[in-house]
Amino acid sequence: MQKKLLYGLPLVLAALAAGIWMAQAHYAPKMPAASAVSGLWQLGFPDAQGHRQPLSQWRGQVVVLNFWASWCAPCREEIPDFVALRSQYRSKGVEFVGIAIDNSANVAQFLQHVSVNYPILIGEGAAHNLARQLGNPSGALPYTIVLDRDGHVALSHLGRLPRATLEQALGKIGS
Repeated sequence: MQKKLLYGLPLVLAALAAGIWMAQAHYAPKMPAASAVSGLWQLGFPDAQGHRQPLSQWRGQVVVLNFWASWCAPCREEIPDFVALRSQYRSKGVEFVGIAIDNSANVAQFLQHVSVNYPILIGEGAAHNLARQLGNPSGALPYTIVLDRDGHVALSHLGRLPRATLEQALGKIGS
């Protein structure tokens, strides 16, 4: 019995490693097509008050574009870092924009309890499709991309974005 375990364990570990590698390859963010990024500036979404906000208003700035939802725990966890970093980097031409893959009622309720100092837009299902077009094949949340002043993707990150990783990216693109 012990010999079977001894011989079988490497096979199980190899299969596990292969599964992890395949999952990472499948779910890892992809570099979005240039057409998807350029098309981004043509879009707009309503804010929490229902006013349509064109994304083009932030063109030429460094934009931290975060796809999130009120029901997503890692999304909620990273918001305090975004609030602090927005205060720190706003004067350097950096804007944070949250696009909720959620409905307006849920977002409004969330914003009653959490103070957010950056624009929050309501994207619902259209934002989910946009996140996929912008390099998030799995559609998982949170998903963040950082666009430099020229509109090129400087960072894409699936999952909770560590503050240090974001600060490093902002430092590299000259904010």
